[in-house]
Amino acid sequence: MAGNILLLTLLAISVPLKMTVAYEPSPLQDFCVADTTSPANTSNRFGSSPTPVTVAQVPGLNTLGVSMARIDYAPGGIVPPHLHPRATEILTVAEGTLDVGFVTSNPENRLISKVLQKGDVFVFPVGLVHYMRNVGPIPAVSISGLSSQNPGLITVPGAVFGSNPEMPADFLAKSFQVDQKVVDYLQNIF
Repeated sequence: MAGNILLLTLLAISVPLKMTVAYEPSPLQDFCVADTTSPANTSNRFGSSPTPVTVAQVPGLNTLGVSMARIDYAPGGIVPPHLHPRATEILTVAEGTLDVGFVTSNPENRLISKVLQKGDVFVFPVGLVHYMRNVGPIPAVSISGLSSQNPGLITVPGAVFGSNPEMPADFLAKSFQVDQKVVDYLQNIF
């Protein structure tokens, strides 16, 4: 037994101890203090005012994989159909009553919608077209968390009718099965 202990001791002494340490440094790059002097203005054509909190506004979110948005809605205000190509969104109603929904992908194109009250939560899967609208008699507020520091935002009407350069009006008329005058009108708005 003493011989075995001596042999193990000699092996331990003769084998150099090698250690490798790896770690992720803190991804925090900056910090930001909220600007509380910026009031929400819902007196626009949609009756809503989104306030995003993404890496563009808060550089400290870089690499963290999260962002947020506050949306203020006038009575009847909407957030038009849009999508986030890089993030799932979870929305919580802070005040008011919202009708929200998303459309599943082809071929089904099924609308999943719900009327939400204060405290209710709804999830919009990544990349799916979704909307929000205030269906209550008072202003509403929602808070959204998104699963990317840069979720992206593509508004459907703006992308289709407001592209630069414009998509060909005859193509859009055929795609939407409407008269080209309707497309011309919509392109002038957006």
